Amino acid sequence: MGLQDPIGVRTALERRREKSTIRQLSTNPASSVDFSSNDFLSLATSPELRRRFLRGLANCSKERLETGPLTTHLGSGGSRLLDGNSSYAEALETEIAAFHNAPCGLLCNSGFDANVSIFSCLPQPGDIIAFDELIHASVHDGMRLSRAGKRISFPHNDLNRLEEILRQCLADDADLQAGRKNVFIAVEAVYSMDGDVAPLAEIVAMLSALLPLGVGHLIVDEAHSTGIFGSQGRGLVCELGLEDKVTVRLHTFGKAMACGGAILLCSPTLRHYFLNFARPLIYTTFMPYPSLAAIHASYSLLQDGHAEPLVAHLQMLIAYLQDSLIQLVASLRLPPEMRHLLRVPRTRSTSAISYVMSSQPKTLAAYCRSKGYVVRAIVPPTVPAGTERLRICLHAGNTVEQIDGFLRAIHSWIDEQRREAEPEYVKARM
Repeated sequence: MGLQDPIGVRTALERRREKSTIRQLSTNPASSVDFSSNDFLSLATSPELRRRFLRGLANCSKERLETGPLTTHLGSGGSRLLDGNSSYAEALETEIAAFHNAPCGLLCNSGFDANVSIFSCLPQPGDIIAFDELIHASVHDGMRLSRAGKRISFPHNDLNRLEEILRQCLADDADLQAGRKNVFIAVEAVYSMDGDVAPLAEIVAMLSALLPLGVGHLIVDEAHSTGIFGSQGRGLVCELGLEDKVTVRLHTFGKAMACGGAILLCSPTLRHYFLNFARPLIYTTFMPYPSLAAIHASYSLLQDGHAEPLVAHLQMLIAYLQDSLIQLVASLRLPPEMRHLLRVPRTRSTSAISYVMSSQPKTLAAYCRSKGYVVRAIVPPTVPAGTERLRICLHAGNTVEQIDGFLRAIHSWIDEQRREAEPEYVKARM
């Protein structure tokens, strides 16, 4: 008879198929051009990172960062609080925290685990969380588990609405007025789907001006700014000099850093608190030694300046793509009834993430892949309805010629749509 699937599973999958939102695993040909992955600095294919990582495996002890005999304990050993901890992990945390100008850090197995840890345990009973509507799904999962009294969404990067929320919370809550409750603001330094930057300096000033001293806490997810923003890739908070104004920073290692895991940068007291109350950290096996060695190798590239030419080249490509997209749309001269096929955002991206909106993102993405350019269609519920798009991620390993070829593919797709629509257009005119 075989295994029986739970009731409702097939129905749920069919609903997604009907809505064309079903997810599938896929692989890409080795010859394709990557405009999709989060490997922003192209370190995943860096011979130098590979060399440093392998040297670390061969020469570094699990008990210290400096060279020594190869450890025979390559696995983790268990939870961090049991047998998974090591002097190597603690030294690595100290080194990374110092690099980001933070008092201390706490390594996590993933950015998802880190966000769930923060938002499930840090807000105390009755506290308030105000979060950007485009915040990552892991924050939502953490908030569902939290003891916060209120969870309030504000429109993306809308400072006026955030101020209204804070003022209303103050007016309604005597405990907040008296400084007996916390307000946590959850934002991303760079947003994963829009590629735009949070107004961190303005949020910091707002919290200082409106809330009693010590009750306003900014939590910043730097997943997409790590390695790219700030001196030597220290992130947006460091670039703005706000290190002592942000309660918790989250830096992840699975994007520009080309490895895995994450770190929470915070005060020593908060680090101790997370170790005692963050269930995703307490009840899971800690990352093994090779993962720690990979993180150390990747950070060494930032620390010694190896990544700086990569960032400079990436910034040049970002500006080139932004200019070229505007020129492409202008040159197409799409009639009003076809402009839904390709639209460029009004604001220019300063990050490695860009996008073009389209009413047919899956068709456009498939066409680009057929021409050898890997891009992803992003559709609801990942983005709001009406903002369906082609997400474009640039990398230090990309070239101007590759961008030109990709834009030619988009132009060619638009030409095909014109030809297909032409009979209907002529018929309507008649």
